[in-house]
Amino acid sequence: MELSTQKPILEQQDDVDVRTQEPAKVILFNDEFHTFDEVIGQIIKAIRCDTQRAETLTWEVHNNGKAVVYEGPMNDCLRVSAVLEEIALHTQVEI
Repeated sequence: MELSTQKPILEQQDDVDVRTQEPAKVILFNDEFHTFDEVIGQIIKAIRCDTQRAETLTWEVHNNGKAVVYEGPMNDCLRVSAVLEEIALHTQVEI
C-alpha cells in the first residue's frame, strides 16, 4: 500500500475588512445586581462621557431593558464592551 505525501489543498479565505462592518454598536442590558451609581460610573469610564449622558443611558437601560451605549469602529466597541464587563455588566457587540 502506497501512502500519499501530498498535502491537502486548503481554500484560502479572504481577510474580513473591519471597515466594511462599521459602525458596530455596544448594547448594555439591564440587571438587578448593579446600582445606578455603579452603572453610571462604568459608562463614564467606558465611553468617556459626562455624568449627565451616563445617567440618561442608565435610565434608558433601566426602563427599556437595554440601550445602545456606543456606536463606532469595531475595535472601539470591543474596548467599550470590555470596560463595561469589568464589573460584570452584560453587553453585546453588534454589527
